Amino acid sequence: MATDMSFHSQLVLSVLLLSMAVSLPISHAQQTPSYMKFVLNATDMPPEDYYDYIIVGGGTAGCPLAATLSGKYRVLVLERGGVPHTHPNLMTQEGFLPTLLDSNSPVSPAQTFISEDGVHNARGRVLGGSSAINAGFYSRADAEFFRASGMHWDLRVVNKSYEWVEKAIVFRPELKNWQSAVRDGFLEAGIGPYNGFALDHVEGTKIGGTIFDANGQRHSAADLLGYYANPNNITVAVYATVQRVLVAAFPLVVPKAIGVVFRDQLGQFHHAMLREKGEIFLSAGAIGTPQLLLLSGIGPRPYLSSWGIPVVHHHPYVGQFLYDNPRNGISFVPSVPLEHSLIQVVGITSSGAYLEAASNVVPFLATAHGFLGRNPGSPAGSLPVYFTVATLIEKIVGPLSAGSLRLASTDVRVNPIVRFNYFSNQADVEKCVNGTRKIADVLNSRSMDDFKSFHLLFGSRDFRYVGPALPADVSNDAVMQDFCRQTVNTIWHYHGGCLVGKVVDRNLRVMGIESLRVVDGSILTVSPGTNPQATLLMLGRYVGLKVLRDRMRPKVI
Repeated sequence: MATDMSFHSQLVLSVLLLSMAVSLPISHAQQTPSYMKFVLNATDMPPEDYYDYIIVGGGTAGCPLAATLSGKYRVLVLERGGVPHTHPNLMTQEGFLPTLLDSNSPVSPAQTFISEDGVHNARGRVLGGSSAINAGFYSRADAEFFRASGMHWDLRVVNKSYEWVEKAIVFRPELKNWQSAVRDGFLEAGIGPYNGFALDHVEGTKIGGTIFDANGQRHSAADLLGYYANPNNITVAVYATVQRVLVAAFPLVVPKAIGVVFRDQLGQFHHAMLREKGEIFLSAGAIGTPQLLLLSGIGPRPYLSSWGIPVVHHHPYVGQFLYDNPRNGISFVPSVPLEHSLIQVVGITSSGAYLEAASNVVPFLATAHGFLGRNPGSPAGSLPVYFTVATLIEKIVGPLSAGSLRLASTDVRVNPIVRFNYFSNQADVEKCVNGTRKIADVLNSRSMDDFKSFHLLFGSRDFRYVGPALPADVSNDAVMQDFCRQTVNTIWHYHGGCLVGKVVDRNLRVMGIESLRVVDGSILTVSPGTNPQATLLMLGRYVGLKVLRDRMRPKVI
């Protein structure tokens, strides 16, 4: 669906715009986080040990879940990546892309993949998960999400769980020239009312929260371990790649998860086993969790048999109903200098689309033959030229278009094959058209005039676009629909693959397997609100509280 682009256009449109922020690398002193006192390299882990709770994935949901459960029980977190503070650029607003471009390394914090739709994407591979590599925007879920998610929510506990997260790692951003202009442009384009700074999902234009503090330093889900975890009850093993979940079947009536096998960097195998009444939580994300279930023999019987994987439990929907929110928009080089900014302002429309913006300093090489991209030092005679690139993008609500995931290898380190089927549902196309038309309204606002450049030949002012501009006739439905399909990209909000009611029950237990739950974005049918980060952080805390409460309740005989 995505058209072939030059390196230059693909870089700008596929990578830089949101969570993969681009700028000149800068150095910030990094303090050793307090959670490091209970973080071990997996090579230092014993060959076998026992825990009350084992959490596979130290990401956006896994870290708050672990911190909560460690208050009373012995917890092990198994994270396949390393720790974020060893990547200084990663922990600043400006410095993500240099790390991303080195993502071929097996220890890089982002593991890239290309979906069968032809769209570039990335998965977090670091303690903190995708909260350590994203644009930092924080906004709670919309009310409809809680009605449609298939779970029975206690909204009082939901709000308390949000607050628990926000107290530790959420900040109010300071708007500078680009984000302030975007806010005004949204309002001029009719995205009202203005709601000021708001963490709740409210229609109109608002300033959202951020996990970057006033000094521009990132505070990821990993920081929740330092704030809240009981250091006496928790162990975090990094560079620990879980190979499969161990499930005991015969002579049990219902198969039961009893532990996991993980591998360290030296290739040594370790066993983490459950104590009585313990549970395993899969928090490896919408890509990692269904992949691990399949490799553990939990999935469609014929499919698993075709791979030679022993079938533990026939589960036809593992890896099915996988979603990603498509992103469309424009980028241009403004006529005035802009600060670096990630997502701070959002326009929540009534027509099924959310509008956001970013601005980034992008180094390119200039030669007599034009721009060549990012590769300082070659070819000879090239000089680095630095541009500020401003972006306006829209993301649709939902989406309704669903895809799937299947194995590419029985090696868990290899990305599975993913297809999102962007815009296969016509309702998603219509929402995209509504959103891109609203971008046109913003571009026509007075707030955007200062960013237009003077055209010497025609004596007029217009935007200097990087990549495709919006169609000249935005009233033409067919042209706008084609624009949506041809320029589709990701906003890194993939979810699904282990849906509530399909793979897990309303308590997130894997149906048909005892002592195994899923707590991450793979359970979601829709992306919550404008951004899933806040709700996934909340989910980890929420489930942890529920598990503690249920375990303390005396059983009625």
